Amino acid sequence: MIKINVMYYFLRNFPQIKRWLKMAKMRESPEEFVKKTFILSVYVGATLLIISFFFISKFHGSFMALPIIFLLGWILSFLFFLQAPRVEIRKREREINKEVLFAGRYLLVKLQAGAPLFNSLIDASKGYGICSKYFKEIVDDINMGTPIEKALEVAREYNCSEKFQLILAELVTTLKTGADVTLSLNNVLQQITSEQVIEIKEYGKKLNAFMLIYLILAIVLPSLGMTMFIAISGFINVQVNSTLIFLSLIFISLIQYTFLSMFKSIRPMVNL
Repeated sequence: MIKINVMYYFLRNFPQIKRWLKMAKMRESPEEFVKKTFILSVYVGATLLIISFFFISKFHGSFMALPIIFLLGWILSFLFFLQAPRVEIRKREREINKEVLFAGRYLLVKLQAGAPLFNSLIDASKGYGICSKYFKEIVDDINMGTPIEKALEVAREYNCSEKFQLILAELVTTLKTGADVTLSLNNVLQQITSEQVIEIKEYGKKLNAFMLIYLILAIVLPSLGMTMFIAISGFINVQVNSTLIFLSLIFISLIQYTFLSMFKSIRPMVNL
């Protein structure tokens, strides 16, 4: 009973977890996800507790710190594992944003050719990678008896990409108001194109700053640092062996990998 009450209290205070799971396309229920996260966090806390016990025993430290270590390990790992849906959402968002403009243009061409909206959605569900999966979900909902406006509204609410949400929201609005769907969709696609152009320009500005930092920290400092260290080691009788060189290479490789990851993370997923 206590376990159920705690689970209910947590989900009641964090209702966004249910939406995150739907947006991330994770099939787990909120209760199952929180339970799994709780158990994994307990394992991490217990592992840290065991490691800390042997460490304290070896160096004759105070065992009073063990409960604090377990509690901190459990809380931090719980918060970390709780972000798994949001990580998947960001990943899907980047994938969708890379294809959303072409998918929207394909849909616009079908509508301008005179095809009904439902038939256009069916055609759009047969291509364009991850975007086609969302179009297929809409088509499946409509085939199951859901009104087309409702199916589009649900898809918009639980979609990861704001740009894809704009397209779906415009389709819903035009269906409800009876306006020309091709005209409004074309305006939305032009807006998305303008936003992606701005993202590319901002990326260029960020890239210039990152390249300057990269040249200083990843190229100039390691090169000069190793040169100066080898020169100074000759005066202070420090032996430069293969182990030291190997550790230096590992450190430089980590710096290079960090910058490459940063460049990849700030790159906009656009495809004009």
